[in-house]
Amino acid sequence: MMSLGYIAGLVFVFVVLLVLGVYLPMIADQQEFSRRMSGIFRRKEAVKHDGIASDPGLRGIYLWLTGILSTTPLKKWAERELTKADLPLRGEEFLVLTLAGLGGVALITMLFTGSILIMLMTLLVFLPVPYLFIRRARQKRLATLNGQIGDVLMFIANSLRSGFSFLQAMDLVRKEMPDPIAREFGRTFQEVNLGTHTEQALQNMVERVGSDELEMVITAVLIQRQVGGNLAEVLDKIAHTMLERIRIKGEIKTLTAQGRISGVVVGLLPLALGAFLFVINPVYISLLFTSKIGLLMVGTALVAQSTGYLLIRRIVDIKY
Repeated sequence: MMSLGYIAGLVFVFVVLLVLGVYLPMIADQQEFSRRMSGIFRRKEAVKHDGIASDPGLRGIYLWLTGILSTTPLKKWAERELTKADLPLRGEEFLVLTLAGLGGVALITMLFTGSILIMLMTLLVFLPVPYLFIRRARQKRLATLNGQIGDVLMFIANSLRSGFSFLQAMDLVRKEMPDPIAREFGRTFQEVNLGTHTEQALQNMVERVGSDELEMVITAVLIQRQVGGNLAEVLDKIAHTMLERIRIKGEIKTLTAQGRISGVVVGLLPLALGAFLFVINPVYISLLFTSKIGLLMVGTALVAQSTGYLLIRRIVDIKY
């Protein structure tokens, strides 16, 4: 008989080939364009011999997958999210790593359980993990950046009072302030130097960062550039508003901390209990996955748990 690992590998390869067989004819032209552009860039840059490049087989598979994924709509979404999270990865690289991770999870699950149903359920559990990782990195960076906006506004206002222009003040922010705000202003300053209109460069920064606070600041700056007025005074008032918003956000998080922790406990407690029972008595809990009634109970429990978690999150998610 064939081993479970061999069967799992065949199943994974079959699914990948099926998806590629349907998708490849739809992107033939875009794939050819990407292949030619990749060839041009490879001739201009020296190939770095890292862990992947040291194995020609793995490198060939890696380049083949990145060439295919570079033409998918998911690549644009991944690049946009990676830019917001400030992660040093291209969209197709992130997608290849995601596929490799999910494939490894599927193979390991098949080796230990031998059940295709459990493997599919495990994939459903791990499928949102890459997105949650990007979202966590983006939220952490956004929180840091929002905390710097008040200081940046006062810095720009004082620079304007000293006789600097707005672009010179942006350059000072790029040089003097810490990341990530300095990096974003540096990108915007470089766009302006390369010929982009100041208004468009500022709008690009708002879209790239995705911060409501920064959008309010840029909107005020754009209005001032159109109608005139004392920009330093406007920035001082906005800085005061930003500081008050940060204080109110902190108070809201403190008041809703118990509810958010309750949601986490409600979501993780059944999973932890199930894992504990699987370790101490696997035969007892295996009935949930080997009988129709057990599978129905598991499905109902997952729906109920997800609904309860989402309701708790909705209750404690106060808009401000």
